[in-house]
Amino acid sequence: MIADIQTLKTILLNTKKASVVDFDPTSEKLFQVSFQKINGELTLDVIADIHKFSDWVDAKRINSGSKFGIGGYDEYREIYGVSSHFDTGEEPRRLHLGIDIWGPAGTVIYAPIDGVVHSFKNNDNFGDYGPTIILKHQVEGFEFYSLYGHLSLESLAGLAEGMHINAGQKIASLGDYTVNGGWPPHLHFQLIINMEGYYGDYPGVCKLSERDKYLANCPDPAWLLAF
Repeated sequence: MIADIQTLKTILLNTKKASVVDFDPTSEKLFQVSFQKINGELTLDVIADIHKFSDWVDAKRINSGSKFGIGGYDEYREIYGVSSHFDTGEEPRRLHLGIDIWGPAGTVIYAPIDGVVHSFKNNDNFGDYGPTIILKHQVEGFEFYSLYGHLSLESLAGLAEGMHINAGQKIASLGDYTVNGGWPPHLHFQLIINMEGYYGDYPGVCKLSERDKYLANCPDPAWLLAF
Protein backbone atom coordinates (compact mmCIF):
# COMPACT_ATOMS: atom_id res chain seq x y z
CA MET A 1 0.00 0.00 0.00
CA ILE A 2 2.84 2.43 0.76
CA ALA A 3 4.34 1.78 -2.67
CA ASP A 4 0.91 2.34 -4.22
CA ILE A 5 0.57 5.71 -2.50
CA GLN A 6 4.00 6.82 -3.67
CA THR A 7 3.10 5.77 -7.21
CA LEU A 8 -0.18 7.67 -7.01
CA LYS A 9 1.57 10.76 -5.67
CA THR A 10 4.04 10.79 -8.57
CA ILE A 11 1.27 10.27 -11.11
CA LEU A 12 -1.03 12.97 -9.74
CA LEU A 13 1.65 15.60 -9.19
CA ASN A 14 2.56 15.21 -12.87
CA THR A 15 -1.01 15.06 -14.19
CA LYS A 16 -2.64 18.10 -15.77
CA LYS A 17 -5.51 19.15 -13.51
CA ALA A 18 -8.41 21.58 -13.62
CA SER A 19 -9.09 23.69 -10.55
CA VAL A 20 -11.72 22.29 -8.18
CA VAL A 21 -12.99 25.86 -7.59
CA ASP A 22 -12.62 29.10 -9.54
CA PHE A 23 -9.26 30.24 -8.23
CA ASP A 24 -6.25 31.90 -9.86
CA PRO A 25 -3.12 31.32 -7.74
CA THR A 26 -1.30 34.10 -9.61
CA SER A 27 -3.68 36.81 -8.43
CA GLU A 28 -5.82 35.40 -5.60
CA LYS A 29 -5.05 34.22 -2.08
CA LEU A 30 -5.94 31.25 0.12
CA PHE A 31 -6.20 31.49 3.91
CA GLN A 32 -4.90 28.50 5.87
CA VAL A 33 -7.70 27.46 8.23
CA SER A 34 -6.73 25.24 11.16
CA PHE A 35 -8.92 23.67 13.81
CA GLN A 36 -6.04 21.81 15.43
CA LYS A 37 -6.63 23.70 18.68
CA ILE A 38 -9.72 25.29 20.16
CA ASN A 39 -8.85 28.45 22.08
CA GLY A 40 -10.52 31.48 23.59
CA GLU A 41 -11.36 32.86 20.17
CA LEU A 42 -12.96 29.69 18.82
CA THR A 43 -14.72 27.73 21.57
CA LEU A 44 -17.15 24.83 21.37
CA ASP A 45 -19.90 27.32 22.23
CA VAL A 46 -19.06 29.30 19.08
CA ILE A 47 -18.77 26.14 16.99
CA ALA A 48 -22.15 24.93 18.25
CA ASP A 49 -23.80 28.15 17.00
CA ILE A 50 -23.82 27.85 13.19
CA HIS A 51 -24.19 31.60 12.68
CA LYS A 52 -21.28 32.49 14.99
CA PHE A 53 -19.17 29.70 13.50
CA SER A 54 -19.92 30.86 9.95
CA ASP A 55 -19.12 34.46 10.86
CA TRP A 56 -15.78 33.34 12.36
CA VAL A 57 -14.76 31.45 9.22
CA ASP A 58 -15.90 34.24 6.90
CA ALA A 59 -14.08 36.91 8.92
CA LYS A 60 -10.80 34.99 8.83
CA ARG A 61 -11.04 34.54 5.08
CA ILE A 62 -12.24 38.03 4.19
CA ASN A 63 -9.99 39.94 6.59
CA SER A 64 -6.96 38.17 5.13
CA GLY A 65 -7.98 39.24 1.62
CA SER A 66 -8.43 35.61 0.59
CA LYS A 67 -10.96 34.15 -1.82
CA PHE A 68 -11.11 30.79 -0.02
CA GLY A 69 -10.02 29.20 3.21
CA ILE A 70 -8.22 25.87 2.96
CA GLY A 71 -6.72 23.18 5.15
CA GLY A 72 -7.35 20.28 7.46
CA TYR A 73 -5.73 17.13 6.05
CA ASP A 74 -4.45 14.84 8.83
CA GLU A 75 -5.62 17.40 11.40
CA TYR A 76 -6.89 16.41 14.86
CA ARG A 77 -10.04 18.43 15.48
CA GLU A 78 -11.94 18.81 18.73
CA ILE A 79 -14.66 20.66 16.81
CA TYR A 80 -16.31 17.31 16.07
CA GLY A 81 -17.35 17.15 19.72
CA VAL A 82 -20.42 19.21 18.79
CA SER A 83 -22.01 16.21 17.02
CA SER A 84 -22.76 12.72 18.31
CA HIS A 85 -22.15 11.54 14.73
CA PHE A 86 -18.44 11.39 15.60
CA ASP A 87 -18.77 9.90 19.10
CA THR A 88 -19.90 6.34 18.44
CA GLY A 89 -17.95 3.71 20.38
CA GLU A 90 -15.43 4.15 23.17
CA GLU A 91 -13.03 6.32 21.17
CA PRO A 92 -14.40 9.40 19.37
CA ARG A 93 -13.50 10.19 15.76
CA ARG A 94 -11.46 13.37 15.53
CA LEU A 95 -8.81 13.00 12.76
CA HIS A 96 -9.78 14.72 9.50
CA LEU A 97 -8.99 12.78 6.30
CA GLY A 98 -9.70 15.40 3.62
CA ILE A 99 -8.96 18.99 2.69
CA ASP A 100 -11.63 21.59 3.36
CA ILE A 101 -12.12 24.53 1.01
CA TRP A 102 -14.17 27.23 2.75
CA GLY A 103 -16.20 29.68 0.67
CA PRO A 104 -19.70 31.02 0.07
CA ALA A 105 -22.70 28.76 -0.45
CA GLY A 106 -23.30 28.32 -4.17
CA THR A 107 -19.58 28.21 -5.00
CA VAL A 108 -19.19 26.05 -8.12
CA ILE A 109 -17.21 22.80 -7.83
CA TYR A 110 -15.42 21.26 -10.83
CA ALA A 111 -13.93 17.84 -11.54
CA PRO A 112 -10.12 18.13 -11.42
CA ILE A 113 -9.56 15.24 -13.87
CA ASP A 114 -11.65 12.91 -16.03
CA GLY A 115 -13.71 10.28 -14.23
CA VAL A 116 -17.08 8.61 -13.88
CA VAL A 117 -19.72 8.92 -11.19
CA HIS A 118 -19.12 6.07 -8.74
CA SER A 119 -21.98 6.95 -6.38
CA PHE A 120 -23.85 9.79 -4.71
CA LYS A 121 -26.07 10.22 -1.65
CA ASN A 122 -27.54 12.75 0.75
CA ASN A 123 -25.89 11.83 4.06
CA ASP A 124 -28.52 13.72 6.00
CA ASN A 125 -27.28 13.64 9.61
CA PHE A 126 -26.16 16.51 11.82
CA GLY A 127 -22.38 16.82 11.39
CA ASP A 128 -22.35 14.55 8.32
CA TYR A 129 -21.55 15.38 4.68
CA GLY A 130 -25.05 16.21 3.50
CA PRO A 131 -25.16 15.79 -0.31
CA THR A 132 -22.09 13.86 -1.45
CA ILE A 133 -20.63 12.83 -4.81
CA ILE A 134 -17.88 10.26 -5.36
CA LEU A 135 -16.01 10.04 -8.68
CA LYS A 136 -13.94 7.10 -9.89
CA HIS A 137 -10.72 7.83 -11.79
CA GLN A 138 -8.16 5.86 -13.75
CA VAL A 139 -4.80 7.48 -14.49
CA GLU A 140 -1.99 5.47 -16.05
CA GLY A 141 -3.71 2.26 -14.97
CA PHE A 142 -4.08 3.42 -11.37
CA GLU A 143 -7.65 3.41 -10.03
CA PHE A 144 -8.77 5.68 -7.20
CA TYR A 145 -11.68 7.85 -6.08
CA SER A 146 -12.38 11.45 -5.13
CA LEU A 147 -15.13 12.48 -2.70
CA TYR A 148 -16.95 15.83 -2.61
CA GLY A 149 -19.03 16.52 0.49
CA HIS A 150 -21.22 19.31 1.93
CA LEU A 151 -22.82 20.08 -1.43
CA SER A 152 -26.17 21.62 -2.36
CA LEU A 153 -29.16 19.33 -2.87
CA GLU A 154 -29.28 20.48 -6.50
CA SER A 155 -25.85 18.92 -7.01
CA LEU A 156 -27.36 15.43 -6.94
CA ALA A 157 -29.98 16.15 -9.61
CA GLY A 158 -29.49 14.36 -12.93
CA LEU A 159 -26.61 12.17 -11.76
CA ALA A 160 -26.32 8.49 -12.65
CA GLU A 161 -23.73 5.92 -11.67
CA GLY A 162 -21.25 5.42 -14.50
CA MET A 163 -21.88 8.88 -15.99
CA HIS A 164 -18.70 10.22 -17.61
CA ILE A 165 -17.32 13.45 -16.16
CA ASN A 166 -14.73 15.56 -17.97
CA ALA A 167 -11.90 17.44 -16.29
CA GLY A 168 -13.06 20.99 -15.62
CA GLN A 169 -16.75 20.05 -15.83
CA LYS A 170 -19.07 21.56 -13.23
CA ILE A 171 -20.20 18.77 -10.95
CA ALA A 172 -21.70 20.54 -7.94
CA SER A 173 -22.05 23.65 -5.81
CA LEU A 174 -21.58 24.24 -2.10
CA GLY A 175 -24.61 23.86 0.13
CA ASP A 176 -25.51 26.05 3.09
CA TYR A 177 -25.85 24.84 6.68
CA THR A 178 -29.49 23.82 6.23
CA VAL A 179 -28.50 20.97 3.90
CA ASN A 180 -24.75 20.37 4.35
CA GLY A 181 -24.78 18.69 7.75
CA GLY A 182 -24.96 21.89 9.75
CA TRP A 183 -21.57 23.41 8.86
CA PRO A 184 -20.40 26.77 7.47
CA PRO A 185 -20.29 26.37 3.67
CA HIS A 186 -17.24 24.43 2.52
CA LEU A 187 -16.13 21.55 0.35
CA HIS A 188 -14.78 18.38 1.94
CA PHE A 189 -12.41 17.01 -0.72
CA GLN A 190 -10.91 13.57 -0.14
CA LEU A 191 -8.97 10.94 -2.07
CA ILE A 192 -9.67 7.24 -1.51
CA ILE A 193 -7.84 4.23 -2.93
CA ASN A 194 -10.17 1.44 -1.78
CA MET A 195 -13.86 2.28 -1.26
CA GLU A 196 -14.28 -0.80 0.98
CA GLY A 197 -17.83 -1.33 -0.23
CA TYR A 198 -19.09 2.19 0.56
CA TYR A 199 -21.47 3.96 -1.85
CA GLY A 200 -22.20 7.66 -1.65
CA ASP A 201 -20.22 7.83 1.57
CA TYR A 202 -16.83 7.09 3.10
CA PRO A 203 -15.48 8.13 6.52
CA GLY A 204 -14.01 11.62 6.39
CA VAL A 205 -12.99 11.57 10.03
CA CYS A 206 -11.39 8.62 11.85
CA LYS A 207 -10.24 7.59 15.31
CA LEU A 208 -6.72 8.67 16.16
CA SER A 209 -5.83 5.03 16.89
CA GLU A 210 -6.71 4.19 13.26
CA ARG A 211 -4.70 7.04 11.72
CA ASP A 212 -2.15 4.88 9.91
CA LYS A 213 -4.83 2.63 8.42
CA TYR A 214 -6.92 5.49 7.06
CA LEU A 215 -4.08 7.68 5.83
CA ALA A 216 -2.79 4.68 3.87
CA ASN A 217 -6.13 4.56 2.08
CA CYS A 218 -6.80 8.32 1.94
CA PRO A 219 -3.64 10.10 0.69
CA ASP A 220 -3.17 13.85 0.62
CA PRO A 221 -5.85 15.47 -1.61
CA ALA A 222 -3.44 18.32 -2.34
CA TRP A 223 -1.93 16.06 -4.99
CA LEU A 224 -5.09 16.59 -7.06
CA LEU A 225 -5.38 20.34 -6.54
CA ALA A 226 -4.23 22.72 -9.25
CA PHE A 227 -3.16 25.37 -6.71
